[in-house]
This record gives sequence, structure tokens and C-alpha cells, in this order.
Amino acid sequence: MKIVRYLFLNPLSLLGLTLLLGFVLVAILAPYLAVPEAYQISPYDTPRAGFWATPQPISSEAWFGTTQGQYDIFYAVVWGTRTAFKIGLGVVGLSVVIGVTVGAIAAYYGGIVDEVLMRIVDVFMAIPFLIAAMVLTTLLGKGIGQMIVALTVFGWMGYARLVRSEILLIKEMDYVNAARSYGAGDLRILALHILPNALFPVLVLATMMTGSMVLTASALSFLGVGTEAGYADWGQFIAYSRNWIVGQAGNPFQYWYTLFFPGAAIFLFVLAWNLVGDALRDILDPHHVS
Repeated sequence: MKIVRYLFLNPLSLLGLTLLLGFVLVAILAPYLAVPEAYQISPYDTPRAGFWATPQPISSEAWFGTTQGQYDIFYAVVWGTRTAFKIGLGVVGLSVVIGVTVGAIAAYYGGIVDEVLMRIVDVFMAIPFLIAAMVLTTLLGKGIGQMIVALTVFGWMGYARLVRSEILLIKEMDYVNAARSYGAGDLRILALHILPNALFPVLVLATMMTGSMVLTASALSFLGVGTEAGYADWGQFIAYSRNWIVGQAGNPFQYWYTLFFPGAAIFLFVLAWNLVGDALRDILDPHHVS
């Protein structure tokens, strides 16, 4: 009850939950909000109203206007919500599994095992994240699956370090020693006695990193190494707007819609996850919730 009361009484956490719920609803209702055309091979292929270079303003046919190449911005924003959830949850989920496994093994066994695994973590952390992800995505080719792989390869180390630090404290506690004295195996001790008590900080980090991974994926798409042309991806549609950020003389905001709608989607999505992460951090800290 304390958790529920905190979530609904704290304005920022309530805002984060509301935004996140809104994105969930948009993702679920995407086939009804932006109905795919019959000729589309995939619903993520954004329909086009033509091939003109100049973006077209908001109209009854294109609620958010169109980009260069006449891609429908409204369609891309709606279906891009599903893309964002796929990337964010996919990358974070895989990173948590890898990081928790590496960190748990390193902390529990210690010694040479800990030394080797942590030096591997240090090597990965020494590589600039965005540059490494960009290079690997370029090598793997364009596509959402390739982006998830690239971001996961260079995104699991923080979870490993966090879990390792938590388990180093937990594994010497009395209840763990008691389980060990009763003859419980290493796997049972890790799975039933240690990890459940070490995952709360991981949950907070994972929540906040979900938005961050979507932001990085958008940067990859903006740089041209993300998804295929026309794929419903917010970052790619910001890339379509870069030649139109400044309009014509006397009307600098003529093509504002090309940048505003996909940019606002990214901003609100990342903000929602950060606010929810902050709320979880405060809830799991007994000093914050009374």
C-alpha cells in the first residue's frame, strides 16, 4: 500500500506512469490508430503519399504532415512506439541477463574467476559506447535486430558491476551461510537466496536505461546505420527533417512539424522511463517512502 500511495501521490511518478501507459496504449492500438495499407509488406513500412522532395504540411490526409519523400509522420510516430518498445525492452532484457550472470558468477566465486571476468568488463567499458555500437551495426547491416545485438554487446557491463557489488555484500550474510551449511548447492544458493535480494538496484537501472537505449538507437538511425529506409523509427524520421529544420527566408519554422512530432515522441518516451525509474529508486529506498 505504501508503494501504491507513493506512486499516486508523487506528481512526477504519476506523470511518468501516465506517459508510459499512454505509450503502451498507442503501441497496442497502433493497427487501429494508423491502419496499414494493403500493399505494405510489413506494417512498419511507412506509407508514402508520393515522391516529392519537399515536405507537405499537416492536412486531413496526413495529420502530422509528411517528410521529404512524402512519408506519413503520424503513421511513423504511432508504429515507432512499437519499435521503441522492441528496442528498449529487448536490449535491456538481454543486457540484464548477460550482466547479472557475469556479475553473479564473478562475485560468488571470487578469486581468479572474479579477476578475469571483471577485466573483461573493464575492456568493454573502455570502448566508447555509441561509436562501438555504430561500428558493429554497420558491420551487421541495417535492421532493428542488428541494432538490438549491437547495443546489447556494449550495454551489459553496468549490470554486471552493480550485481557484483550487491552480491559481495549479500553472500557473507547469515542466511546465506546457513543455506551453505545445510548443504545447498551453488546454483540453489545463487538463484534462491542471493539473486532475489540483489536485483532491486538492477530493476531501477534497467528502467532508466530503457529510455537511454531508445535514445541511442535513435542516434544510430539518425546517423544512417539504424533501420531501413521508411521503417517506422523515430530517429530515422528526425534524420528526414535535418534538411528542413530551417525553412525559407521569412518563414524559418515552415517545416517545424518534420522535427517536432518524432522529436517529441523520443523526448516523452525517455522522460517517462526516467521518471518511473526515479520513482522505483525512491520506493526501494526506505528513507524516501514513509
